[in-house]
Order: sequence, then structure tokens, then C-alpha cells
Amino acid sequence: MSSTQGSGDHWKSLESVGISRKELAMAEALQMEYDALSQLRHDKEESRAKQNTDPCLISWDEPVLDFYSKPAGRRKDLKLLRGLSGSDPTLNYNSLSPQEGLPNHSTSQGSQPGPDPWPKGSLAGDYLYIFDGSDGGLSLSPGPGDTDDSFKKLSPPPLPPRVSIWDTPPLPPRKGSPSSSKISQPNDINTFSLVEQPPGKLLGHRLLEEEEELGGGGPGRLLGSMDYDGINDAITRLNLKSTYDAEMLRDATRGWKEGRGLLNFGKDTPGKPVARSKTMPPQVPPRTYTSRYANRKNGTPGKNLQISAAPVGSRPHAVANGHELFEVSEERDEEVAAFCHMLDILRSGSDIQDYSLTGYVWSTVTPSPEHLGDEVNLKVTVLCDSLREPLTFTCNCSSTVDLLIYQTLCYTHDELRGVDVGDFVLKPCGLEEFLQNKHALGSHEYIQYCRKFDIDIRLQLMEQKAVRGDLARTVNDDQSPSTLNYLIHLQERPVKQTISRQALSLLFDTYHNEVDAFLLADGDFPLKADRVVQSVKAICNALAAVETPEITNALNQLPPCPSRMKPKIQKDPTVLAVRENREKVVEALTAAILDLVELYCNTFNADFQTAVHGSRKHDLVQEACHFSGPLAFTVYATHRIPIIWATSYEEFYLSCSLSHGGKELCSPLQTRRVHFSKYLFHLIIWDQQICFPVQVNRLPRETLLCATLYALPIPPPGSSSESNKQRRVPEALGWVTAPLFNFRQVLTCGRKLLGLWPATQESPSTRWSAPNFHQPDSVILQIDFPTSAFDIKFTSPAGDKFSPRYEFGSLREEDQHMLKSIMQKESLYWLTDADKKSLWEKRYYCHLEWTHMNHQDALGLLHATFPDQEVRRMAVQWIGSLSDAELLDYLPQLVQALKYECYLDSPLVRFLLKRAVSDLRVTHYFFWLLKDGLKDSQFSIRYQYLLAALLCCCGKGLREEFNRQCWLVSTLAKLAQQVREAAPSARPGILRTGLEEVGQFFALHGSCRLPLSPSLLVKGIVPRDCSYFNSNAVPLKLSFQNVDPLGENIRVIFKCGDDLRQDMLTLQMIRIMSKIWVQEGLDMRMVLFRCFSTGRGRGMVEMIPNSETLRKIQVEHGVTGSFKDRPLADWLQKHNPGEDEYEKAVENFIYSCAGCCVATYVLGICDRHNDNIMLKTTGHMFHIDFGRFLGHAQMFGNIKRDRAPFVFTSDMAYVINGGDKPSSRFHDFVDLCCQAYNLIRKHTHLFLNLLGLMLSCGIPELSDLEDLKYVYDALRPQDTEANATTYFTRLIESSLGSVATKLNFFIHNLAQMKFTGSDDRLTLSFAPRTHTLKSSGRITDVFLCRHEKIFHPNKGYIYVVKVMRENAHEATYIQRTFEEFQELHNKLRLLFPSSLLPSFPSRFVIGRSRGEAVAERRREELNGYIWHLIHTAPEVAECDLVYTFFHPLSRDEKTAGTSLAPKSSDGTWARPVGKVGGEVKLSISYKNNKLFIMVMHIRGLQLLQDGNDPDPYVKIYLLPDPQKTTKKKTKVARKTCNPTYNEMLVYDGIPKGDLQQRELQLSVLSEQGFWENVLLGEVHIRLRELDLAQEKTGWFALGSRSHETL
Repeated sequence: MSSTQGSGDHWKSLESVGISRKELAMAEALQMEYDALSQLRHDKEESRAKQNTDPCLISWDEPVLDFYSKPAGRRKDLKLLRGLSGSDPTLNYNSLSPQEGLPNHSTSQGSQPGPDPWPKGSLAGDYLYIFDGSDGGLSLSPGPGDTDDSFKKLSPPPLPPRVSIWDTPPLPPRKGSPSSSKISQPNDINTFSLVEQPPGKLLGHRLLEEEEELGGGGPGRLLGSMDYDGINDAITRLNLKSTYDAEMLRDATRGWKEGRGLLNFGKDTPGKPVARSKTMPPQVPPRTYTSRYANRKNGTPGKNLQISAAPVGSRPHAVANGHELFEVSEERDEEVAAFCHMLDILRSGSDIQDYSLTGYVWSTVTPSPEHLGDEVNLKVTVLCDSLREPLTFTCNCSSTVDLLIYQTLCYTHDELRGVDVGDFVLKPCGLEEFLQNKHALGSHEYIQYCRKFDIDIRLQLMEQKAVRGDLARTVNDDQSPSTLNYLIHLQERPVKQTISRQALSLLFDTYHNEVDAFLLADGDFPLKADRVVQSVKAICNALAAVETPEITNALNQLPPCPSRMKPKIQKDPTVLAVRENREKVVEALTAAILDLVELYCNTFNADFQTAVHGSRKHDLVQEACHFSGPLAFTVYATHRIPIIWATSYEEFYLSCSLSHGGKELCSPLQTRRVHFSKYLFHLIIWDQQICFPVQVNRLPRETLLCATLYALPIPPPGSSSESNKQRRVPEALGWVTAPLFNFRQVLTCGRKLLGLWPATQESPSTRWSAPNFHQPDSVILQIDFPTSAFDIKFTSPAGDKFSPRYEFGSLREEDQHMLKSIMQKESLYWLTDADKKSLWEKRYYCHLEWTHMNHQDALGLLHATFPDQEVRRMAVQWIGSLSDAELLDYLPQLVQALKYECYLDSPLVRFLLKRAVSDLRVTHYFFWLLKDGLKDSQFSIRYQYLLAALLCCCGKGLREEFNRQCWLVSTLAKLAQQVREAAPSARPGILRTGLEEVGQFFALHGSCRLPLSPSLLVKGIVPRDCSYFNSNAVPLKLSFQNVDPLGENIRVIFKCGDDLRQDMLTLQMIRIMSKIWVQEGLDMRMVLFRCFSTGRGRGMVEMIPNSETLRKIQVEHGVTGSFKDRPLADWLQKHNPGEDEYEKAVENFIYSCAGCCVATYVLGICDRHNDNIMLKTTGHMFHIDFGRFLGHAQMFGNIKRDRAPFVFTSDMAYVINGGDKPSSRFHDFVDLCCQAYNLIRKHTHLFLNLLGLMLSCGIPELSDLEDLKYVYDALRPQDTEANATTYFTRLIESSLGSVATKLNFFIHNLAQMKFTGSDDRLTLSFAPRTHTLKSSGRITDVFLCRHEKIFHPNKGYIYVVKVMRENAHEATYIQRTFEEFQELHNKLRLLFPSSLLPSFPSRFVIGRSRGEAVAERRREELNGYIWHLIHTAPEVAECDLVYTFFHPLSRDEKTAGTSLAPKSSDGTWARPVGKVGGEVKLSISYKNNKLFIMVMHIRGLQLLQDGNDPDPYVKIYLLPDPQKTTKKKTKVARKTCNPTYNEMLVYDGIPKGDLQQRELQLSVLSEQGFWENVLLGEVHIRLRELDLAQEKTGWFALGSRSHETL
């Protein structure tokens, strides 16, 4: 409805549904009375509150309203309030001015004559119950002992009963006469008489005649005679109208304090998907049915069987004899009421001096040494409306913002005496946020972002009074009472599952009619009973298809009928012929139904309750520590089982266990195995007691009862043997968990219904979850807990009594040392079982030694494995020191940790709400995270409460802002879905049409902030810049118009169909990594962009400007550009033409590429290709689209597509090296990677804690501990930094040389090979060129003269062959290994048939294949082979392969003619010396008698004499070493003058004294073959000249022979 002024305009929308103006007028008149009474009650509450200086925490008593006990003269002061807005007069359509408000009721004590304020005939007959406050019962009239000012409780009851099926309606007895038979016209008051209830009889409602006016100006003449059926139908149609104006919802301000009274009709109940605001009209006052036999001769009050539904507020005690359904507020749930009271306290605790500041979005501050250095200067441009030209300042990073403001004011004001710097703020141009005046410029993330990407820093000076205040809270916002019923439509609740009061009332009507017919029947009882059974079945079906044992027993008393199988115990048919026997059956059945209704209301939080069996509050309490009995309860049955189970399973049983923090407290217990039963519905009935061998006083407070339903499947036909039955495996069908102690720490008692969750792989004992009432067809488990006359309450023991403190120094020294080493471990993850046992045994000694836990470790205490309330309270206390920026970094995990809280109110909830109230940025992201949590069915109810609490705490302006954001997201989601589902040709047209609707949204609302950030305020869409991507999800590329004219348009991607939560989590981890690096002084220049999920399968992603995918960059060089080395370098050169610009871009590339390599490896990001890696024109590289992570690689059949550790390709290395050869910049890249990797390894526990808290978020690739183990294995926390450096260096090499990364290149090569001949492939791998008979000369003879032992590259033997040629005066000598002879033979076999080739010696030998005897035998065999090869057929002997094999290589030519050439001392040929030079980087340390030498890099090596790059390796000796036993080597680096090794060489068992006499000899050699390792440089280091107490790292010059020190 709209708030239209005037008479009746706001009823036009309701007239469309067929309601006449007469009916509407009557309904509005009725509403007037409700509003007036509510206002009076509100005033009385305020006056009482002023008198009561010490209110209790939560009051469970109803406020007293005694309007009708006042004299008539007093009543004239009440002014009616028009409208249908509920009980809050401030929300009426025609609100009163202050002068028109209610008068002060403290005046005029006596009865004064005056006109009656209630016009006769103009109001509906709104009948009133009068409750006696003394006993909670009903009072007919003031009795002899009553006075006028006795406490009365007032509440609107149901409308009068409809006309009975008889012509003469039944009438109640007169006042004071229980069984009067007089018949007269009904009067205006409908009350209940408290009559003595006969044993075994049900008391009914009696309509009382009031012919005389009640004393004291009572209500006897208050209301006139009306057409009750007409009013009832009008109100019914009103309540069935479901469309209420959203403005009414948004303006809801009535709280739980005001709504706790009897006149609170429309208050919503927690857990309902669809709810009504408190300000909506009350629900239908239903018909009250009196029984047909009320005035019969044998009728007594006990036979008056009725159930009615009435909109009466919740009461602390049940009515003794009424069977009504009363509407209740959400405070009927004590836990919700206590939570609302907590919100009141939390909100009242904020001390706000200036409310306008609550609407500011402050720029995030993250101070770090990198950004606060005094030597870092900033160029800042400040714009101001009073200045024509902007001002430019050069500021220091450490300068505060208010200093910059002061400098600016010096230019804008001639006199600063009356100017307060605090009245001004600086706003970044294009962003709706403000720098914090007291913080340094360089600490703001906006400034850091501008510095990173070389963006001009542009700020706008504004006065605070000129800042938008639409989001600011007001005094009224903070003073409004707390309620959880705000803006229900924002929460997107699931479809309502509970039955409405009106629908249940209709079912009760039918039940009463059938019961009346059954009681009045003279015969044909089975047919009448069948109709009763059908009505009972309809009621039970509406109440979750639950059939309690009491209903079953009551129905068993009825005769057999078609609607129900025959009961086990047959009754004598003649018994029911007696009317009183039938009445007893009906009495028991009605009582059982009422019990079921009460059970339903307590379980499903329905918006009504019965007034018969209210939950009794125990005054007696027994502490659980004194209760030594075992925990026992009765498992009765499961209800609402699927019919398919009856045909699929034959035996069902329930497994029950107790758990605490995921660990079972005892062995599970099982029920017996039973088949399903069929009564009204299909049931699985056990009715069996479960008794755990655990005493109640031994149960932890957070103990969970876990129940899992199992069943044995029915064997297939033909396999009914006993062996097959034994082999059948039970299937888990469902599970549920329930806490044994409630939020008041009272042990569960009474009957409980628990909805089962479908069986999954997850163990139900790992976490708490609410019962499954989210799904309308969930199986319901009924458990009956014992009841007692007192509450069993868990009480925490006093800490000093049960936890004594002993001196740590009194322990033995070895125990002290052990405990200190345990306490110094960085994370709980590193504690072994032995550590935990030691800590527990010595816990009384550790009070003073256990230091304050940092917030990173404290996050781990919020996991499900730590349910203890005290532990979680301390964890929240430790993380309470988080800054707002850090809180935003960890907020997704903290929202997930809310799932592990046992109760609605907790220290974590209070902490988050308190921080959200104080910072709009926290509020913004907290809202969207909670909104996303609503989609988690197991925890949607809890997130629903918390989201309502957050909306309650924030002001009206922010609630309206969130409403706009949700509307915008829904509009965009609808558009994205339409574009995605449309044919490709129709997509442009659909996009244009949808963008027009988006434009209409902005035309209606003006502006809206994007969910990506509260700083992004937009006012329109730019259709010409909008398009879509042609990927599978068809995401939209949108451009929004910035509200700030000084800012650029805001470009985002909106996705529909992709779950962005995984992208959010991945980007969050990368953002935290980047902050860790920056805090350590290492800025990896990571590109961090915003990504936020706005619901399952949809979300927004920020677009990074001036960036392109690697694919688009590479295809500029053709289709094969992906396999060329130059595309990236050329693209950067094109966008950075200047030399300095290009060098800066390359530097950015080196840093960002190193950061991406580390981040993607640690997080196991897979599915990497050149379309999800992007490059900015500034050189910054970054990854997008994180659909695969934690090692869950994309599969191609059974082959992993991501075979390399991370993406690092040759074109990236080309940019780093400045060409195709390694340079010293590659050393910098490797060092950056290793340094960044080691810094992240120090925070392994943080990432395990953060990811561990997300295990329950529903991301498929993060669901169990194996996913966490991937991160643990990737970070290798057990390794030293040196070992980790070596490890990651090998990963870089593996990625750079990965064949899998160049798979497309390999396929391209295969496609090209089919056009080439086979001879092109058959070349010898060890021969650089092919030689022929013509070029080398004919071979006349060959002879294998000897074999020699070699050691490089592997130990073995080489054979020296003498070759004779025509016209050659001297023979030539060549050296070949056995493997090279074998390669020759294998390739000859590919060219010629085996018949033309001589036989080749076998390569398989018994024993050592490299022994002297084997070499000698092979020499003779090979000699025969080559002789026959030379003398075989000419096509073989003269082929190119043979002449290439016998042609001298470079290694042969250098030893020509030296058949007896001497061998070097280490078993190799004499080592020639090449050009020496260059430097080697070493890290040397000594610890625990071990000398550690890390060979890191070499730079500046000289080329070989032939001009080729060397293949360098490092060899080290620890001199003196006459036996050369200390020789250690690194691997060989191929074809580089700037190799990287990062290899650790360790000498063990070196005493420190011996170390002073040692000298380190380091040689760098190039491996050019078997005999000629060329010396490239050498250095000798005297260890006595080094201080090895600390690690020494430095560069050493290489020479022919030199001594160097660090």
C-alpha cells in the first residue's frame, strides 16, 4: 500500500480483490481500536520504565493493560489513529502532529461524564479476553475479592462463533451459572468462565450473556451488535491479500520491547521463510466453534469440545481450559528474545558524538615500512570548489592527511583563525570514500594503489557538511528497539514450510464438524469414525505428517475403517454405542491433537501457539554436576518417510552417538532393526530406550547428540539366500545433530522432533547444524527425553577451585625445556599427540608461561574442533585487536566460523556486530557475506537471524541502500540469464532491452553502490560501452556512470551461472600473501582486483584497465605466436617505447611474475592457459578465473592438463633475461621467488587456519582435510629455508622446461613431421653435423685399440678407435662409448634389413655392467663388429651414418695422435683451461658441527674458445684433502654464462676447531664432453677468516687461483 493521504485512497488496491468498501470500513475501524490500545500500552510501558531504575535482563511477563478498568471519563481521552499499519502510531497513513498526540493519562482520576469514544455500530465486534494476572487464567467479572484496579490482561480474541448448523444457536450460561438453559441474545463481551473441570472431561468455551452493564464502566456496553460473519469474511480476505507495500516493510521500527505485549499480532517468528512485519494488519480473527450438543439435555461444560484460532499475544502461562491458536511474536522463542535484548545493550553501548560521521566510508589503512619511509615522496593533486586550478603538492609518505588539508586551506582561506581542519576531509576522485585525517598518507590503500600503477594521486577537498549523509545513522535509529523483523524481502528466504494459523483453523473446523457428527450419531459408527480419522489425518498431515503415539492410541479406540488399517486391539463395537464412551475417545483424541499442535509450534516456530499446554517454566534447578544418572532417552519413530523407502529397504535402525568437537565421547549405540509400519502414514517405529554409559555430570556443555538412520536394501529377486543377506551393506539415509544443553545451559527434556539431513560423505559429528526443517519433505525423527520437576543446568566450575596454579620453576629442568619448546611452536597444527598430553599433564604449571596468542593462531580456535565456549571466548578476545583492514581480510572466515557456534548469541557474534556498527565498509561486506550464507540450507536459519540483527543495528539509510543494491543485482542477474540462454544472434537485442530496464532502475533510485565496494557509487549505465563475452557463461561486460564527475566510468563483469566463491577465496589468499610480503618489505607488485559473490551462481568482478590476455598478445605474431619467445617483450616495448619506461615495465613484470608463480603454486591453481593470464601495459602480470585450485587439475581423459608446477614459459623468461640467453636478471627473479616462498612458509599456520575455517562453505574443491594437506605439502613447513630455496629453484626449472605447458607446440611439430623424409630423422645425437664418404674420404680400415676408464659425466669405459682413410698419411683416433655404438646399430636397422648388418654384442650382462672384464670382452666384440661393418655391402658401409660415426669430433681432434695420453689425477683426461672470469654467489653457515655451503648463482662467465656458451657446474673441495674425499658437485647448467643452482652442499662432522684449519676450494668447470672439462674459474676461501656464527652471503670473484673472503 502507499501512504496516500485522504479518505480511503489506500484501499483501492484491496478493492481489486473483491472487498467492498463497507467491509473495508469495518476492518479499518477495527484497526483503529488496535492502534489506540497499542499506543496506550506503549505510554504505560514508558512510564513504568522511568520508575524502574534496575530492569531485569529479560522480562518474561506480559505488560498489563487495564484500559477497560478505567472510568468512562478517562476513556474519552483516547484518540483513535486511522490506518492499517499495525500497533505503531508513527507508521499510520495519517500520522498525528505532536499537538494531536495522546494526552497525559495522569490527569482526571475519577469517573467523568462524557460522550462514549466508541461509536455504536461503527466498529467490528472485536471481542476481548480478560485475563486475571494473578493466576494467568480467565476472569469472567470482578469477583467478590476483586477490585477495580486488579491486574487484568487484555488481548483481542477470535470473532464470535458462526451460526451453528441448527436454527437455534447454542448459548452459554449466565455469569456465575455454569449450566444455565436460558436463551437470550448474545451481548458484546466474549469471555471464558473458569469452571471446575470434571475429571476426564474437556472444558469448552462458553459464550456469556451480559444483559446488564458491567460495573465500573466495564466493557459491557462498549461494542454494539454487529454482523460477525460479514466482518469475519472481510478480515479473512484482507489477510489473504499477500501484497504489502515495500515502504511499510522498510519503515518498520517497532521492536521486541513494544511487541511483547498482548496486542502484538503480526510479529514474525524466526525461521519462517515468509513473514509479516509488525506493522502489518493482524491475521484473521478466526471463527470460534461451540459444540452442537452444548444445550442438549445431557450436555455439560465438559462436553464442549472446541479448538479455535485467535490473534492473542504470547503469555507466560497457558490458559487452563482454552483450546485456541494464538498468534505470537518472535519473542516466544526465549533464545531470540535474549538475542534481541543483547542487541539493545550492544547498540546502547556505542558512544557517538557526531552521527554524521557514521555515514562515511573511510579509506582502508594498512601501515607498512614500505609505504611509510621518510625518503618516499608523493606528488598529490588537490581539487577544491573554491579554486579554479588544482593544487599540486609534494608530500612525504609519512605526512598525515590533516597536514595536507591544512596546507590546502592556506590557499583557500585568507584567515585560518576560525577554521577547524577537522571540519574538512579529502576524498579520492572517483571514489566515494575519505582519507582518515589522523593517519599517514602512505598508509592508505588508495595511495598505495596509485603508487603501484603510477597513477596520479587526485584528491578533492570537501567540508564535512557537504558530504552525502544518506548512509548515516540517526539518534532515532539507535534508540529504536531491537527486532529481527526488518526488511524480510532482502533475505530471500526459502518458501515457507509452516502451516498458517488460518489454514489450521479450517482443518479444526472440519474436525469439529466430524466429531460432532460422530458424537450425535445413533448408528453407522464405522462410517462416522472413518470421517473423523480422515479429518485427523488431514490435521496430522498439515503438522509435518507426524503421528504421535497418543494419537495412535486414541485412534485405536475407534472401530476399524477404510482410512486406517485395523488396530491391533479390537474393541467391542457395542462400547461406542454408549455416548459417554464416544466422548471419552474424542476427549483423548482432542488432547492428543492439541499436544501435537504444541509440539509443532515449538519445533517449527510457527506464528501461533495453543493456549492449553504451554511450555512450563521450572522454578527448581539442579546443577548437572550433581546429577550422576546416565544419559537416556527414548527413540520413538521416524515420520514422513518417503514411500520409495518401503519398496527399497526392509530393515531400518538408528545409530546414536555423543560427540564433542568432532570426537566421540563413547561408542555409538544402535536401535533394533525394524520394518516400516503403516498407520495414518508410513512410520518406522522403534519405541526403544537408548542409555549411554556416560553420566550426565560428565558431559561437556557443548555435547552433540548425533543420530544417523541406516537401512538394509532389499536384495534383488533371486538372491534371497542367507549369504547374500549377510553381505548387504547398510546404507546411511539421513543424519541430524542436536545439542544436549540449550542456550541457558539447561539439559534437553521432553519430546523433540528433529529433521534429518540427507546422508552425505561428511560425518555428522564434525559440526553442529540445525535440524532439517528447510526441506518440506525431510524425514522427521521423534525422540522423547525424560522430563522432571526441575531443570538440570550445566554450571561452569570456578577456575581457582578446579585449576590451581603452581610455579613453573618447580618442574624439573628437562620438563621445563620440553614445555617451553612446545609452547614456542608457531601453530596448533604442529602439536603432536605427545605434546598435547604433556601440556595437559602439566597444565597447572603453564598459567604464567603461556603467552598471549596472536590473532593468526587464535583464528584456529574458532574451528569446529574447538566448541568449548570459554576457548572460543578467549579466541575472540585475542582477535579483538584486529584493525579494520585485517578484519576485512579475515571476514569470510569469521562469517563461516559462526556456523560452529553452539548458540545464536556468542562472543563472536557480538564482536562482528560491534565492529560492523562502527565501520561502514565492514557492514557492507558483512551484509553480503551473510546474505550469501542464507543459501546454506543447514545454517540458513542462523544467518537469517544474524542478517536481521545486522539490519537492525545499521540505520534506515543503509537499509535502503542495501535494498537498492539487492534490486540492482536481481535486475542484472535476470538480464545475464536472459542473454546466456538466448541464441547468439538474439543476444545483442536482449542486452539492449535489458540495459533499458537497468537505466529505469537508476531513473527511479538515482544512485546505488556496487556490491564490489561501498566506495563505488554509480548513477547510471553506459549502454554503448556494455557487451558480453563469448565464453560458456556469457558474462556481461558493464560500464556504470560514476556519480563523481571527477572519476572515470566503473567497468565490471557480471557473471551468472558461475560460482564465484572460489574466486573470492583465491583472491583473498593472494591479497593476504601480498600484504605479508609488503609487511616484510618485499612488494611483489601484485594486481589485486575485487570479486564478490552476490548469490549462488552470480556475482561481480572488477575489470582491470589497460590489460590484455596473453592469448591476444601472442596471436599478434600469428597462430603459432604462443610458441615464440618475443611476443610479450614486443608488446611491452610497444606500450613502453622509452628506455626507462620499458625497464620499469620489465621490473614490474619480474616482481609480479615471481609473485604469481609462488601464489599459484601454493594454492594449487590449475587450468592455467594463456586466456586466463593477463598483462598490464605497465608490465604487471596477473591471473584470472580460478575455477580449479588446491591441485584439482583439469583432466583430459586420465591425463592431467596441468603437469607443470606453475606457468612459467620461455616467452616470460625472454622478458626477464632481455633475450633468449640467461642473464643476471634471471638470478633476481629466482631470488625473488625463493624469498617470497619462504616468507609465505613462515605463515603456513595462518593459511591452514583460514582455509580450514572454509571447509564448510560448500566449495567442492575445499571440502576435507586432504585439500588442506595439499597446501601443507606445497609450503613444506618442516624444511629449512635453504632446502626450501633449493626446492623452489627446481620447480622453476621444471616449469620452464615443461613439455606439458607447450603441448600445443608439440602437436604443431607432429603435424609438420609428416611432410619430411625419414633420413632427416636418422642422425646421431652426439654428432653436431652429418658427414659423407665424399666429404671425409673413404675408410680403409678401423681398429679398436683399447678402452679407458672415465668418471664424467658417469663412471664407465670409453673405447679408442683407430681410423685409416685413403690418401691419409696418419691415422685418426676417436673415442666412443658402448651406448654410442649401440645407437649407430639401432639407426642402421631402421634403414637396412638385419641380413645386411653384422650382429651386435648384447648389452645385457650378469653382474656389474661397468666392470673391467665386461669392458675387455666388449672391446673384442665391438672390434669384430666394426670390421665387418666396414667390409659389408657398399650401401651399408658407405652410408652417411657410418661415416658420421667415424668422423672425428671436437673431443677427438684435441687428443689426435696421443694414443698414450696421460690421465688427470682424478681419472679424467687433462683439463684445459679456458678464459676465466665472473663471480659466484655463496651462502656459508656453520651449525651443529655441520658446514653448509649454498651455491646460489654465477654471473659473468666467459664464452668457450669456439664461441659457444659453456655448460658450467661447480666442484668444491675442503682442503687439505690428499685423498680427495671431500669432493662435492652441483648439477650441470646447460648453455649459459649466468647459471642458477641454489644447491646446498653439506659437510657433516666438522668440529669447530678443525674448521679454522680448513680452506674451501671452489672450481667452476664447463662440461664439454668426456675428456675436456674446461676450467672457467676458481676461488679459495680461508674459513678462519669468516665469522660463521651467522650466515654469510656474498659474491666471490673467479680467477685462475685466488684467495677470497666475504
